[in-house]
Amino acid sequence: MADPTKEESPAAQEAAVAEDPIKAQNAKILDLLHRLFGHTAFTDVHEPYGMLTVTTTRERIHDIVAGLQQDQEFKFHFLTTMCGIHYPDHKDRELGMIYMLHSLVHNIRLRIKIFFPIADPVVPTLTDLYNAANWMEREAYDFYGVIFTGHPNLIRILNVEDMDYHPMRKEYPLEDGTREDKTDLFFGR
Repeated sequence: MADPTKEESPAAQEAAVAEDPIKAQNAKILDLLHRLFGHTAFTDVHEPYGMLTVTTTRERIHDIVAGLQQDQEFKFHFLTTMCGIHYPDHKDRELGMIYMLHSLVHNIRLRIKIFFPIADPVVPTLTDLYNAANWMEREAYDFYGVIFTGHPNLIRILNVEDMDYHPMRKEYPLEDGTREDKTDLFFGR
């Protein structure tokens, strides 16, 4: 088994792609992404569990998703999931969005990530591209505080409107340190 910490030569990478149809498919998608949007549009390209995952910027996300939706080769016509994420330890990249696009024709999935500072949680809406983005964006707004510019009705979807916080942000301790009704003995600590 190859050591994942060592860089493979381009020839070794090409041989691995030729042997594995999923890697070959992902290589074609990555080539399409580079042809349409350039090599500098994507960072942190990897394939966890065989799913091509790329990271881009919030300034480019709308154009990239629109281009993939209109592409006639792979036909990414379905927005499977859009969700918020919060990494409080990543300075100036605390909040993010993950977009999962699916080609129903070819049964291909593509994950696109964007990150941005928690002090400026503004992202362009995708509701003009996918109707399904409406409720998913409202959920990300509700739970993470991500503001989608151009959204037709950006209000909370599950929590009450007068909440002044976003409950999925990791801003609160996981446990109440003052609790006395349980002992660490029973929880393996």
